[in-house]
Amino acid sequence: MGAQWKAKGKALVADAKGRLFTKLVKEITVAARGGADPAANAKLRLVVEQARKVSMPKETLERAIKKGAGLTGEVINYEHVIYEGFAPHQVAVMVECLTDNVKRTAPEMRVLFRKGQLGTSGSVAWDFNHLGMIEAAPTAADSDAEVAAIEAGAQDFEAGDEEGNTVFYTDPADLDLVARALPNFGFNVLSMKLGYKAKNPVDPTSLSAEALEEVEAFLAAIDENDDVQNVYVALAG
Repeated sequence: MGAQWKAKGKALVADAKGRLFTKLVKEITVAARGGADPAANAKLRLVVEQARKVSMPKETLERAIKKGAGLTGEVINYEHVIYEGFAPHQVAVMVECLTDNVKRTAPEMRVLFRKGQLGTSGSVAWDFNHLGMIEAAPTAADSDAEVAAIEAGAQDFEAGDEEGNTVFYTDPADLDLVARALPNFGFNVLSMKLGYKAKNPVDPTSLSAEALEEVEAFLAAIDENDDVQNVYVALAG
């Protein structure tokens, strides 16, 4: 039994990594439309750095860049679509998708939102800030997140998870600039992206254990959809 559970655990990890690679390949493909050279394409450079940090194979990375830049002769058009609405118990959600077929994605989202409520464009976006998000780890015991945020030009930060990492928030236009500056102030960048942060997140302790499980199950089902890139939820913590 132990061996079976161990094998199952490895399979789950591999599946999660596969889904992550699939999402990153889409982002790389879209970013590479602006040019195949990461040095001259800031958007591409950001996502390439993310791919390298999660050990994406070099061949996979290069193939995605060439495909997006139109160097392989393949024509793939991904459309960026955001679906807004509510998870169970009126927890606001923004679902960011990259899809090559909106006619497939839209009905799938309607089905997934049956346990919540699918809204119209702008129905919950007003309650989120669009920001650059940088997760970084301190490089020394005396690394000061507040000082780093000020000196690097971040708007705000959220100190440490269990591993001591910090999330720095930036103006969308300053994401690359701040990411490049943070190592000079004691923080090693782990990941970076543009995303949405809730202005008025729901305190999880205000929900019952059963209600919280329903919200988490809803979010997990959304995240498993192949077209979903990111899920932003108005839930604190």
